[in-house]
Amino acid sequence: MRIVDVNEFYSPTGGGVRTYCDRKMAILAEMGHELIVVAPGSEDRVEERAGGGSIVYVRSPRMPFDANYGLFWDEAAIHAVLDRYDPDVIENCSPWRAAWFVLDWRGRAIRSFFMHNDNMEAYPKRWLGRVASPERIEHAFAWYDRYTDRFLRRYDTVVTNGPATTARMLARGVRVDATMTLGIERRYFSPTLRNEALRVALLDQCGLPPSAHLLLGIGRHHAEKRWPLVIDAVLRAGATLPVGLVILGQGLDTKSLERHIGDSPHIRLFRPVYDRERLAEIMASVDAFIHGNDTETFGLVGYEALACGAPLIVPDAGGMAALAGQAYAETYRGGDGRDCADAILRFFARDPTKVRNAAIDAAAKVRSDVDHATLLVDHYAQVIAAKGCQSDASVQRERR
Repeated sequence: MRIVDVNEFYSPTGGGVRTYCDRKMAILAEMGHELIVVAPGSEDRVEERAGGGSIVYVRSPRMPFDANYGLFWDEAAIHAVLDRYDPDVIENCSPWRAAWFVLDWRGRAIRSFFMHNDNMEAYPKRWLGRVASPERIEHAFAWYDRYTDRFLRRYDTVVTNGPATTARMLARGVRVDATMTLGIERRYFSPTLRNEALRVALLDQCGLPPSAHLLLGIGRHHAEKRWPLVIDAVLRAGATLPVGLVILGQGLDTKSLERHIGDSPHIRLFRPVYDRERLAEIMASVDAFIHGNDTETFGLVGYEALACGAPLIVPDAGGMAALAGQAYAETYRGGDGRDCADAILRFFARDPTKVRNAAIDAAAKVRSDVDHATLLVDHYAQVIAAKGCQSDASVQRERR
């Protein structure tokens, strides 16, 4: 099976979608399938992957508020890529022009809309949440769900990345055909990677002794990640307990976050860590993973942290909330910095050995990305069979 993912959310500088796509590409190649990601780029180029698959960058304008991402604008260029690869399946996750480009291509492939995000939660509800109730916001932006329905009804299947997304979509009357819960690359992430010397070194970077508490946050510096909320919560909790925070990431808001931190020595911003083994060692060595985004649909990085045995301090809404077991996590009201600070204090008032052991037990149950890819391919095969659109060329590829 050849899958072409027309993906506006794939960025060469990182992010959860890139992590997901790169890993899925390798898994599908091992399974005898092929994934080609079509992504916006600053120039037209193809990046072949040694294990199989490729990234096809199509020259596209940058996003006005985040230059790490782009917007597809040239329909002919997208159609030319699809003509070249003649896929069995086209995936798309963007609700804008790309959604229609995929539908208007005249090839034989089935069309799959893969929901990686929820724009209603990420934008209107976040922007207007202080002045209007969620119900009023949804009523005011019901036009967006009607717009979404217009293109989704033409897709052959609509899948989500997990139960949180499915629940939100169905509650708003948006079509969902299958829930394909994501998984992580289990081989890198393990509680056995805990390194006390690394923990002490990170606390030292925060100007704190080994007896202090160490929190880790990971994600790009963007408003939807709510890093100012997390920073304020750590500063508030730090007035009572010695708490250090390390944030791995970069982005449009880096300078403003540096100003927000001010002269506090206990909160440090570090660049993203792309080496998976090093990242997993850091995750396994902290006292807890903390997260601010209550609108994202899954939260892959939280699953990776838990797989390393890191307990969690996360919002009570969004993809992370589904992960937060009571034995190893504390939750707080999404968007509420004071409650986040209280959650930090509650967390460190608990027995650290019991909490850590509970997180280690939960680590073994985190789903693998191989399981996810297997189920997704099986789903696509069923849709193809039902539609009867598998070509002779596809059959020959699978036989090889």
